[in-house]
Amino acid sequence: MTSAMTSRGKRHLMKPLVLLGLLVALSGCISTEADDTGRYTAPIGGSPVIGNETPYSAALRCFTRYTRGRPLRVAVGQIADYTGKYESDNSGHKLTQGAALMAMSALSKAGVPMVERFDTSVAEMELKYANNKLIADDGSRPAPDGQPGQGGGDYRKIFAGSIPGSNYYIVGGITELNFNIRSEGANADGGGTATNSVKGTAGANVYVMNVGLDLRLVDTDTLEVVDVVSYQKQIIGRQIQAGVFDFLGHNFFDASVGESALEPIQLAVRSVIERAVLQMVTRLYHTPAGACTNIGGPDDPLAGPDDDNQPNPPAHMAANNTDTITEEHHNDTSRPNAYRYYSSDDPAAEPRLRGGVE
Repeated sequence: MTSAMTSRGKRHLMKPLVLLGLLVALSGCISTEADDTGRYTAPIGGSPVIGNETPYSAALRCFTRYTRGRPLRVAVGQIADYTGKYESDNSGHKLTQGAALMAMSALSKAGVPMVERFDTSVAEMELKYANNKLIADDGSRPAPDGQPGQGGGDYRKIFAGSIPGSNYYIVGGITELNFNIRSEGANADGGGTATNSVKGTAGANVYVMNVGLDLRLVDTDTLEVVDVVSYQKQIIGRQIQAGVFDFLGHNFFDASVGESALEPIQLAVRSVIERAVLQMVTRLYHTPAGACTNIGGPDDPLAGPDDDNQPNPPAHMAANNTDTITEEHHNDTSRPNAYRYYSSDDPAAEPRLRGGVE
């Protein structure tokens, strides 16, 4: 009885010692008093900020040589999430609500002149203040008698036609989010038949989902839809796990390891948006065949099965332009030439918005 009580007493004594050890260990990470930097603890991590790139970002930047100085202004409207998918815990949407911002970034990479139409709240407030003579052009404060301030400033004038209009605008939405289009997996369990034999498990799973996007380009003057682009991209994920269970005398252990990875969903959305913008810019500015783009080429990560039958560019063209790979190929021969030319004195310009059959 004495021996049993002694063993029980030791166990009760170990509990506070273990808790004390944990507190001592945590005290090395978190302090109850802020240090000279104003922090209780140093944050983990240290990943640098990098550019948010997709496989089409380089091609978009290459187009600045064609879009620079061209009098075509594009606005971006609402590109909403129409999938209606939410997280299971109601913590938010499955997909980004900033697709319009991604389209603006893509147009900026391509050097396309833009006018703001997505959020004009600040401009409208400034216009209201200027209309009430509350804003001075150089920031000086006007005198109480209504005359310009001593700083030489004057009230901001409102001039007709001071805001440039857009020639085209982009609208659309994210229209598809399909989970588990297809999945494959394998799991296995094994071990000895005895109670205390080693037993192990292993498994691997692969699954595929996709996102879809539909964008349209609208002529601002006539509201005619001059082009529609619809793309989808599949996303892959995987899970791998393994474990082992065994008895060692009067003790046992159960250990497992695993790894899971999912291609970033929001990056997939950015990729299809950049590809859609790339196609629109290519047709809008009538760029030379094969200039800058790798759409449909062997290096196109989003190429479809019908995009790989475009012949390679001539050797001299590839030698003189490292950005040149190939031009997008359309199997649909009835697709119209949707855009007017950017210059009214272009001898090949179409008088109508839509050209003839290509």
